[in-house]
Order: sequence, then C-alpha cells, then structure tokens
Amino acid sequence: MAQALQPNTAGSLFATDGKPHPLQDGLAVATLVLGLLAFITSFFPGLHLLASWAGLIGIVAGAYGQWISVTTRERFGLVLGLGASGVGFLLGMANGGLFGGLF
Repeated sequence: MAQALQPNTAGSLFATDGKPHPLQDGLAVATLVLGLLAFITSFFPGLHLLASWAGLIGIVAGAYGQWISVTTRERFGLVLGLGASGVGFLLGMANGGLFGGLF
C-alpha cells in the first residue's frame, strides 16, 4: 500500500529520489552559472582572465558535483555546466591564460 503513495519517476529523465540535496543542487547551479559566464566571456579576448578563471572554477565545482551527485537531474545540469566551463576555460587559455602573460 505504501508503494502506491510514491511518485512514479522510473521513466523520467529528471528522476529524483524525493529527498532534498541542497549541496548537489547548489553545485549544479554554480557550475551552470560559471560555465555560462566562462563561455560568454571567452569570445572577448580582453576578458580572458575572467573566462579562464571562471572556467577553471566551474570545472572543479562540476567535477566535485559529479562525484557526489545522486540523481539524473543533478548530473544533467552538471554535464551542461562542465561542457560550457571547459570551452570557456580552453578559449580563455588560448587568448592569454590565467595570469594574462605575467608568468
């Protein structure tokens, strides 16, 4: 009888276990925001410092988020953020790098 009260999420792409995961959700949002920031700023060569640092931090946050993620919903956002962070980081590195040519 208790099984009839649980939501059916077996076929959903965004399946959840019905429990809150604030750390994992926060890391997914942070990775998406940093990835978007890195991706957009990587198209402007003068913003290579912002793009490369935001990309690097997004990659680290996304990797840790993937490690501790529980649901498909979290992993989906993390993969999108990791991809955008990686592209932003690499383009930022190609335009001048993390330290702007100081080292």
